[in-house]
Amino acid sequence: MTRLVRVGIVGGGKGGSSIYKTLKSIDHVEIAMLCDRSLSAPGMFLAKRDAVPVCSEVEELCALPNLDLIIEATGDADVQRRIAQGKARQTSVMEAEGANLMMHVIEEKEQLSEMKRLKGEMDAILNSVQEAIEFATGDGTIRYVNPSFCRVTGLSAKDRIGQNIFEASPSGALARAMRTHEPIFAHRSRVGGTEVEVVSNASPIVVDGKMEGGVVVFQPLTDIYKLMEQLQASNQVIDDLKTRINQITTSTYSFDDILGSHPEFEKALDLAAKAAKSNSTVLISGESGTGKELFAHAIHGASLRWDKPFVKVNCAAIPETLLESEFFGYEKGAFTGALKTKLGKMELAHSGTIFLDEIGDMNLHLQAKILRVLQDMEFERVGGTQTIRVDVRVVAATNRNLREMVKQGTFREDLFYRLNVVELKLPSLRQHKEDIPAYVHSLIIKFNRKFGKRVNGLTTPAEELLLNYDWPGNVRELQNVIERAMVTVEEDIITHKHLLNFVEAPMHAEGRELPELVSLEEMEKRMIRLALQRFGDSVEGKKKAAQVLNISLATLYNKLKVFS
Repeated sequence: MTRLVRVGIVGGGKGGSSIYKTLKSIDHVEIAMLCDRSLSAPGMFLAKRDAVPVCSEVEELCALPNLDLIIEATGDADVQRRIAQGKARQTSVMEAEGANLMMHVIEEKEQLSEMKRLKGEMDAILNSVQEAIEFATGDGTIRYVNPSFCRVTGLSAKDRIGQNIFEASPSGALARAMRTHEPIFAHRSRVGGTEVEVVSNASPIVVDGKMEGGVVVFQPLTDIYKLMEQLQASNQVIDDLKTRINQITTSTYSFDDILGSHPEFEKALDLAAKAAKSNSTVLISGESGTGKELFAHAIHGASLRWDKPFVKVNCAAIPETLLESEFFGYEKGAFTGALKTKLGKMELAHSGTIFLDEIGDMNLHLQAKILRVLQDMEFERVGGTQTIRVDVRVVAATNRNLREMVKQGTFREDLFYRLNVVELKLPSLRQHKEDIPAYVHSLIIKFNRKFGKRVNGLTTPAEELLLNYDWPGNVRELQNVIERAMVTVEEDIITHKHLLNFVEAPMHAEGRELPELVSLEEMEKRMIRLALQRFGDSVEGKKKAAQVLNISLATLYNKLKVFS
């Protein structure tokens, strides 16, 4: 068994701490004590950490028993004298000169070790990166290429290293950077000796104003194209998701939002609540403004599909030429302008509900396709061949008489019976005018919040005016009238004067207005406003209004200018 050599070190500075670290790593050396006048010297910290005894007086170290060697690393003559006086006869001393030699050897060893470590780390980094790397010395001699360089170019390191960059790739980024002493970015060229086209970044290595070499990093254009394709594909997915999110909604209204006490209305409400629990197709019929969309929302919200998509399609608002692609989507390249695949409403509504509003306006060709979806729950996109299966609950609505349209041949009989599994007939507002006060109360609360007002209700003459009006636009027209009145009212109650501009006043048999008499000019103004309200403010609407009022279109425009 090898005997331990007991060593004491005097001096805990840079040199002493280097000696300490080296000797501490040798198995058969035991550091008995470290001595330094400053307890905060680097070596003292290391010794305390390793539980090695320390002291500040040389005599204490010299008094240690069985001490084989004292290394004096300070070079101080007084310290050397005190060691000579205090050490045991068998203890050897290595003074500063020998210690300095040891420290020099140790430092060179540590530096060499650090360089090897750094080289190993650098090699690992350069060998692992995907980009190709090439290094050349100041005279252009190629000294290093990484594995990615060999992979990208097909050249071996043995064939490339030792060549001169100015001859091997004279038009490349590295040669150019070394000639100009300037960095080169995004340089497109071919690697010398190959047909590989790359995009490179190169930089010269200049030390104290002298060109010491240069390094280039590059990628093949094929990799860049692949990255661009992946980016485009990712953007396509994001765009598709945005499109789907923008087109998919959830139901906004519930049965609690639907008011009405008329027997016909309550009958429709009760049937709708029962139908909501099933997956049966529902057909909602009624005049415009009776609340068909409200019922569709409520049916979806009360169904087992409440947390799935609710997709609305207004068949009257989409041009016939676009209806098919709106419903079923289209494949990329199906027609001019089809730059990407688009999902249709049916596909977006998968597992949820699709609301086909104004279905009576759908053309016969598309009716046949809708029938197939209802029967088989499958379809193909426009320009596509793949059959897509969906699970969709259909709620349809119309303000037209579909039975009469079937007789006339403008609506498919088989589609009518497929849609008319559960039929909800919504009565017009003039059939249940007794609900008007409840509607108005609800609307006033709604518009108080919207406009920040505190309207309490209607005067009796105002309520009578509403009750005696026929409401051709039904609940929607009532909502518009109340909203307009709420915009203009400045008091806390709506009077009949706030409503006269928006609804017709009831007439006696003799032809006199019930509420009050007004001038002919005011009456003319009201009649024009009423006609525009009924027929719309479009050019076609104004033509119809002029025809009903028995005036020319030019006269109507002139009067509108005067009244505005």
